[in-house]
Amino acid sequence: MDGQSRKHRILMVSDFFFPNFGGVESHIYYLSQCLLKLGHKVVVMTHAYGKRSGVRYVTGGLKVYYVPWRPFLMQNTLPTLFMTFPIIRTILIREKISVVHGHQAFSTLCHEALMHARTMGYKVVFTDHSLYGFADIGSIHMNKVLQFTLADIDQAICVSHTSKENTVLRSGISPEKVFMVPNAVDTAMFTPSPNRLSCDEIIIVVISRLVYRKGADLLVEVIPEVCRLFPKVRFIVGGDGPKRVRLEEMREKFSLQDRVEMLGAVPHAQVRSVLISGHIFLNSSLTEAFCIAILEAASCGLLTVSTRVGGVPEVLPDDMIVLAEPDPEDMVRAVTKAIDILPSIDPQTMHLQMKRLYNWDDVAKRTEIVYDRAMQSSNTNLLDRLPRYLTCGAWAGKLFCLVMIINYLVWCLLEFLQPAEGIEEVPDMGPLQIQLHSVDDD
Repeated sequence: MDGQSRKHRILMVSDFFFPNFGGVESHIYYLSQCLLKLGHKVVVMTHAYGKRSGVRYVTGGLKVYYVPWRPFLMQNTLPTLFMTFPIIRTILIREKISVVHGHQAFSTLCHEALMHARTMGYKVVFTDHSLYGFADIGSIHMNKVLQFTLADIDQAICVSHTSKENTVLRSGISPEKVFMVPNAVDTAMFTPSPNRLSCDEIIIVVISRLVYRKGADLLVEVIPEVCRLFPKVRFIVGGDGPKRVRLEEMREKFSLQDRVEMLGAVPHAQVRSVLISGHIFLNSSLTEAFCIAILEAASCGLLTVSTRVGGVPEVLPDDMIVLAEPDPEDMVRAVTKAIDILPSIDPQTMHLQMKRLYNWDDVAKRTEIVYDRAMQSSNTNLLDRLPRYLTCGAWAGKLFCLVMIINYLVWCLLEFLQPAEGIEEVPDMGPLQIQLHSVDDD
């Protein structure tokens, strides 16, 4: 069968999925929906959320396995190495998976699923959604884990060129194996207000998790200064997090209760209604691989002011964004510039431009090419794969080899206790049965 027309059975794996909200969750959901429309079979695997455990179906017939593991820290499951192998193996066999696609570097479930899938001989793809440093203890640990996972990967995806450079440097993976596939925005959902807002009062919108990495401390210094310089400016801040207390204290200190509105956590379905109430979107992130939030704001016709960090300069054309260094003075200058050029901004024109630049169908087609490339990579046995881990470091390399040998033995034990032939396969239903039938014949 021709590689370009091959239909895949894909397992998306991450600790981050709905009902949790965020960039990774949105990416997996929209990508999966578009891959389903292209005729592929897509199944999502994540951990349980509250009472949401077991198998669920979401929009478009997307099947989601909420495995009975509880989050340990920041929506991540506790690392177990081998404990997840039985359930992952069962899902892979039941769903007749051909490609396992893991998302996010700090997802424990993602790393374990990719490790088990490689042990079983499946093709694996990894998407990195974040940027990491090289100096602090957390980054050093995460980079070594990433090096372990990507030592034996078929293909990798990054969401920006900056993210690609960062991932290659952190993991040592060959650049030829890494594709750049950007995020996108649902322009049908994020549309401008039908009535253009008056500029008599300028509203600046902030929607972000209020944490250090998202630049919440910068907001504490920028907001009072902007309010002092521009009496007609008002802020709407959506989001929650540990830094919310600092923003509340700032509002009390400068008596800005009538000019800074704190909304708390905003459900994704209500983000558009908040965005279209403003003129300018302010993003103060200190690190960002891509930033879907500024795409959503631009699609709603807002002029964006953002810090010049990570992959942000790659996301929007110059006429849609004003960039600033992550410094309070420079951010105030950028906001001033944005207010000056605001009358020349046409929200409808901006929305149409976003519609041309970013759409999930294009992302799905580009991801499809990555899957095709992964399927073309050669199959290797354990002895051929072990030397790849030895390059991860003098001690770490030997440790990684030991982990993979034990994982292989666990797989052999599982095959003995519950042979693959004894696991019932899920039949393909409707059009999928016809589209995927030829894959089984290959």
